[in-house]
Amino acid sequence: MEAASTRACTAEDLYIFANSSGNHNPMHLPREDGDNDGKPEAVAPGMWVGALISSVLGNDLPGPGTLYLSQDLRFLDRAHAGETLVARVRVSEKLPGNRVRFDTWVEREDGLRICEGAAEVIAPDKPMSFDDMDVPALTVQRHQHFDRLLEQAAPLPAMATVVVAPEKPDALSGALLARDHTLIDPILVGCAEKIAAAAEELGADVSGLEIIDIPDHRAAALRAVSLIHEGRAQALMKGHLHTDQLLHAILKKEGGLRTNRRLSHVFVMDVPGHDHLLFVTDAAINISPDLDCKVSICQNAIDLALSLGIEQPKVGVLSAVETVTPSIPSTLDAAVLSKMADRGQITGGLVDGPLAMDNALDLQAARTKGITGLVAGHADILLAPNLEAGNMIAKELTYLAHAEAAGVVMGAQVPVILTSRSDDDKARLASCAVAALYAANRP
Repeated sequence: MEAASTRACTAEDLYIFANSSGNHNPMHLPREDGDNDGKPEAVAPGMWVGALISSVLGNDLPGPGTLYLSQDLRFLDRAHAGETLVARVRVSEKLPGNRVRFDTWVEREDGLRICEGAAEVIAPDKPMSFDDMDVPALTVQRHQHFDRLLEQAAPLPAMATVVVAPEKPDALSGALLARDHTLIDPILVGCAEKIAAAAEELGADVSGLEIIDIPDHRAAALRAVSLIHEGRAQALMKGHLHTDQLLHAILKKEGGLRTNRRLSHVFVMDVPGHDHLLFVTDAAINISPDLDCKVSICQNAIDLALSLGIEQPKVGVLSAVETVTPSIPSTLDAAVLSKMADRGQITGGLVDGPLAMDNALDLQAARTKGITGLVAGHADILLAPNLEAGNMIAKELTYLAHAEAAGVVMGAQVPVILTSRSDDDKARLASCAVAALYAANRP
């Protein structure tokens, strides 16, 4: 008698094993270069490979109720993340007391053996059943989508970026971190004395950077905008000043950075367990956008998604319900936006609404409510009805779903990088990477 089970080895498997076993050997961690050969190894731990045998014994042959007495293994090769493995067992001898010996081995799909050995188990004395739905699912708090963004941006030349008022350590550190990763080439505009003090507190050297000493924040923001017009920079980055002071300089009719679009903010979010980036807009600028404003919000987000390599971004226009309801104005706006996209007044993406958040993101929820279409259950972009809803969505994803969030303002002549004091290093780098990719690939 024989039984087998097939399992793909993923990076998440290796992280989960490292946490559950306490074995943090860098040879087994997908992003670490354990032997300093210039590339990550992502070698599957031997005991993880061996555990695949136990899954066959416990699930199939003899099945639920089986208990190990012994297992020996000899390793012939190594398994790596990304490979598909097949664990096999074959009965070799039946012994008294419900004991059974098995020949055991694990091989790749092509039949090449990774390990082989023998097991002795106590088989159950009666059939047992088990509902595997009782086993809770696990989500690895890993931000692989941001890792890919950083890889996409790595070959680009450092983007000249004016950083306005980086006068506190948290405001300055993001710019210096992005500089060290060659994402941006910062020009610092603000109070030179405060910038120097922030750098000293960080233990950072800013002597090689251009610093334009303008203590007044409004004046600093105006000078930053003028540097864009002079062709000296391709992006702005907010430091330690009020957002409205920076936006005032950007929106000036004479000498600002206006376009025919309204400004809007886009959170680019890496949600653990979600299979693609998620864009949330507008969560920071337009408080109660009317329909004309929502057209800009929608188009800005589509253009950003296109620049990041999403071929046809899917926009879910959110409301509390998924039916057009005259008493809920956001459902009317959603329906009009959908029709405008159908008529080519919004381009580059698919737009559908009104959609509640569940049927925008979950295909089963959409099917349950009879909602069809290419956006339902597959939304890349969540267009919120107002700032309050957008802000709540983004913060709930951050603090409850452990998402990382990059922030960029769109609709100006150049991207505007917004980072928060609560952002960690990954989020700060991702914000700069998003802006750099947009500046390089803007549609």
